[in-house]
Amino acid sequence: MFVHPQFDPIALSIGPLSIRWYGLMYLVAFILFVVLGRAHARRRPELGWTPQQIDDLLFYGVLGVILGGRLGYVLFYKPAYYLAHPAEILAVWQGGMAFHGGFLGVLVAMWLFGRRTQRPWLAVTDFIAPLVPLGLAAGRMGNFINGELVGRVTDVPWAMVFPQVDGLARHPSQLYQFALEGLSLFFILWWFSAKPRPRGLVSAVFLIGYGAFRFIAEFGREPDDFLGLLTFGMSMGQWLSLPMIAAGLLMAAWAAKRQA
Repeated sequence: MFVHPQFDPIALSIGPLSIRWYGLMYLVAFILFVVLGRAHARRRPELGWTPQQIDDLLFYGVLGVILGGRLGYVLFYKPAYYLAHPAEILAVWQGGMAFHGGFLGVLVAMWLFGRRTQRPWLAVTDFIAPLVPLGLAAGRMGNFINGELVGRVTDVPWAMVFPQVDGLARHPSQLYQFALEGLSLFFILWWFSAKPRPRGLVSAVFLIGYGAFRFIAEFGREPDDFLGLLTFGMSMGQWLSLPMIAAGLLMAAWAAKRQA
């Protein structure tokens, strides 16, 4: 059994200014997006992406993540609470972001970017798909450092106690998600996107891969205490992942048919 190190959530303090590890992980994610985007553009020059366009993509993506992630949390997880306390919807410093909401926000942002640059929407999403997973990995590492989003109680040999939560041995589910939807998905997509594929197919692999990895990891993650397990004993994260997998399969079939 392991014990969580209980890191100080504040990485650096300069006078009254405090820089938190979780904020640094967001910064790492944004830097990785730009670095990987430029590397991807160099290895696939026929796609015609410039460094300036990648920087613009990041700006659109950040807006999509923040706005979509917050609205997704409000609508998917605590709609009744925020309906009664609408002013708190803007209180993002209190926490509360949802990946699936951020994902939808990014899709809208990429559609707007595509319209502005006259690029097909799926051409944009195909380009950014392999750039996203390492950013997700950075976010999960931020969750682990903070000792939040802990796993379910277990007796596996690698179980971990999170003293800031309780004294029970739990799955280190943040590390599961770091390894699956972060590192594993990145290597799959980076390899798959190295060669020309039918439009939409790289995006489809992202949808299927993330949805499947998140669905698996949720078996080790403690469900939100205000929701618990839902129908068929599945968590909200699993229910939100199923449409991603279905959409990915449909998109893959459409892309294959379009190529044929």
